[in-house]
Formats: sequence, structure tokens, C-alpha cells
Amino acid sequence: MPTAYITCPRSVADELAARLVEDRLAACVNVVDCRSVYRWEGEIVEDEEAILLAKTSDERYEELVATVTAAHPYDVPCIERFEDDPVDSFGAWRDQQVEE
Repeated sequence: MPTAYITCPRSVADELAARLVEDRLAACVNVVDCRSVYRWEGEIVEDEEAILLAKTSDERYEELVATVTAAHPYDVPCIERFEDDPVDSFGAWRDQQVEE
């Protein structure tokens, strides 16, 4: 089962997280404030961002990526996939929440 790791501006994090849950693309999304340092167009940039940890299913992952990409304000959004192995009760709950 995948968890999507997404970074975004703090100003859009809550709305994006709610949309993923409302559209059943994620069972839940943790929103964690962070400070990011990265190189963009030859410059070192420091931004206040949020990390979204979106718990989803294999079947919903590609649609989640498409939705985040379309709604994200960055030209190149950070979206990474991590495989996890949740306890059975959480895995069953997550699957139920993202069923279409």
C-alpha cells in the first residue's frame, strides 16, 4: 500500500489535503509544517512549506498524483511514493475509505 509524500506551500496544504480525502483519493492526510531548502533556477531557496502524507491504495495512486499535479501551484511538485506495511486493521480501514 502506498503513502504519497507531497510538499506544498503551507497556504494550500489544508485545502489540498481536504480535497484528497473528500475525493476518496486518500483515506487520511497528515499535514506537517516544515522548512525546505532547495535549489531552483540556480538559486538557493528557503520556504515555509507543509509535508502531506497521504495514505492511499495502489488503485487510487495515479489519480491522486494527477489531482495533486493539477492543483499544485509549483511547476515541479514534489510527489514521492513510499510503500508501507500497515497493521491489518489500519490497512483494511484505509482500503475502505478510498473505495470508489
